[in-house]
Amino acid sequence: MYAILDIETTGGKYNEEGITEIAIYKYDGHQVVDQFISLINPEREIQPFVVNLTGINSNMLRNAPKFYEVAKRIVEITDDCIIVAHNAQFDYRILGTEFKRLGYDYKRQSLCTVELSKNLIPNQPSYSLGKLVRSLGIPVADRHRAAGDAQATVKLFKMLLEKDSSKNIIQQSIRLNPKHQLEPRHLDIINELPATTGVYYIHKANGDIIYIGKSNNIKKRINQHFTSTSQKSKKIQAQVAAVTYEATGSELVALLKESEEIKRTKPVYNRALRRTSFTHALYSFTDEKGYINLKLDIADGRKKAITTFSNKQSGKSFITNAIEEYKLCQKLTGLYPTKTSCFNFDIKACAGACIEKEPIELYNKRVDTLITKNSYANKNMVIIDKGREVDERSAVLIKNGVYQGYGFFNLNYQINNLDILESIITHMKNNRDTQHIIQNYLRKNKRLKIIAFN
Repeated sequence: MYAILDIETTGGKYNEEGITEIAIYKYDGHQVVDQFISLINPEREIQPFVVNLTGINSNMLRNAPKFYEVAKRIVEITDDCIIVAHNAQFDYRILGTEFKRLGYDYKRQSLCTVELSKNLIPNQPSYSLGKLVRSLGIPVADRHRAAGDAQATVKLFKMLLEKDSSKNIIQQSIRLNPKHQLEPRHLDIINELPATTGVYYIHKANGDIIYIGKSNNIKKRINQHFTSTSQKSKKIQAQVAAVTYEATGSELVALLKESEEIKRTKPVYNRALRRTSFTHALYSFTDEKGYINLKLDIADGRKKAITTFSNKQSGKSFITNAIEEYKLCQKLTGLYPTKTSCFNFDIKACAGACIEKEPIELYNKRVDTLITKNSYANKNMVIIDKGREVDERSAVLIKNGVYQGYGFFNLNYQINNLDILESIITHMKNNRDTQHIIQNYLRKNKRLKIIAFN
């Protein structure tokens, strides 16, 4: 659990500042579960430059509570939490100083979103909160007021958790949170999970990930893990101490995340899923007559495939549908081996490429259309899909035919700027599995929005 906060102060000499406003959002890694926002009477003068910056003046604070009046609430809302702030050293020092004046030793673990951003989103022109969130397309309101800055920090931290592909932040949280170190009942774990699309991580008590999975209903899938009698499930049931998850909204993003993170993390119970996820591929070649032929074959990494399939049967099904959709020849697609005309020609469903009756240019044009549609080689495009929330969408970026990664954006924020899009993208590795996942998903979801760019 995290307590994401922002503090506005009076300014002045080091360790003599007073708090004028505080905002705390208790965040479980997915949503805000509690909040506390209040002006505070600092019982001292506010520096003029601070008044100009924040708009908070002494008249506004005359009837505000003093710090000792809200101290108990601050202790309660941050209990068992990691403090998260932009320039956390400053906010944590100010908070500690105020508690010290009351004779209370306030101690919490802390994370700084400045340091995390420098590590996870490098090469930004500025890491000040205002400039950073603007460059990342994160909406911010009431800048230099505690609630506005804290809300922006929540959104920034959410993006940083997404970009932390090694899961260091999550694993540290589990190690530090004593509640997670006790092995809870499986039912308690399930009750805290959502029935949503995303990737889930099963942890041991020390935070180590022992299994990664993807599901369109995380709660239901974990329930299956905990009720299964297979040997693997029994081992997971014996070791599980916590289950964390990342909602994706998009099944495509969940599939890509699962594939990438299993390969990187190599959880002990994911051995089978580390292998390549497809067996067959569709290739093309030009015969001696000049016609483009298609051939379904066992996948070979040395050859350039048009698209790939999980098994031979799905490849055959694709070719059968392509013959009908693009009016292709059964013989030249390898579906009807013959030395003469194909069956479709005999029933007048083929224009006769099999016996050189149809002009080469006309036939090859239709085959090229199929190849272009089902291969994203050399293409620059963004695949838009569902987001984690109603007002959000996911974006999968492909540049020059190479998968770059994924990100999320607010519907009110247009992603027509490629530089901003690349800033919000969580970069991932491009490999044969990611190509297969994307091509397979595009085949099954033909109504997806795709934006092409130069």
